[in-house]
Amino acid sequence: RWQKVLYERQPFPDNYVDQRFLEELRKNVHARRYRYRAVVFQSGAVVQQLCSVCVFVVTWWYMDAGMLSPQGLFGAALVTSLLGYVLFDAVDGGAGRQESGRTRWADLKSTLVFAAFTYGFSPVLKTLTESISTDTIYAMSALMLLGHLIFFDYGANAAIVSSTLSLNMAIFASVCLASRLPRSLHAFVMVTFAMQIFALWPMLQKKLKARTPRCYVGVTVLFALAALGGLATVSSVGAVLFASLLLAISCLCPYCLIRLQLLKDNIHGPWDEAEIKEDLSRFLM
Repeated sequence: RWQKVLYERQPFPDNYVDQRFLEELRKNVHARRYRYRAVVFQSGAVVQQLCSVCVFVVTWWYMDAGMLSPQGLFGAALVTSLLGYVLFDAVDGGAGRQESGRTRWADLKSTLVFAAFTYGFSPVLKTLTESISTDTIYAMSALMLLGHLIFFDYGANAAIVSSTLSLNMAIFASVCLASRLPRSLHAFVMVTFAMQIFALWPMLQKKLKARTPRCYVGVTVLFALAALGGLATVSSVGAVLFASLLLAISCLCPYCLIRLQLLKDNIHGPWDEAEIKEDLSRFLM
């Protein structure tokens, strides 16, 4: 009788297997079953980040066209930052702040240092890219914002995820676009607004998503409507295309994912690589 061993000589070819070989066949052992509502909920992170980029670009367009003053944008950003700061602590009752040990005075000092540093260097930011053509600036900004979307941490455990790289690319794009605004005050307000929408806003999103899922869904819908409304004032065709993109990401892509999961056919059996499940740490001493 054939045995699945290599240390005994048997009257069978080396590649011989009997009928018992396929008895250990298993299919889709590690396949995950998704629910449509859960996938749509998780796609909200992508929708919100796309809307963040849209709001940032539309805001820059209004400032470049002279339809939005830097004082007005700074005042609106300051009010929304204060509201978000209060909401950030109110969501979990201050438990996260107690665990981190960070005080409000430390937050205030960090804010003042950042504002003073950015305001002091705003003339440099304004003249930093004067020797570069405007078309090149727009191309670099578009490329950096695309990279920001690619490397952003949407909650997936993947090697491509890099929150630091994603934030740096977004800030680089904001500096490039701010250099094409009329005055250094515009550049200061634009970079400050970029830090708010690309660094602080995602932090509030994650806490809302973890603590209050229903509130997170409502915020996502309202933010998407606000982004579409702002884009519609600039380009109606762009608003329609952007709305189609958001619907495809939040509704069509989850449906396709669930349908494709039914076609998955991964096989597992004795031909897989051996997995050592014994604890071998004692041999490393």
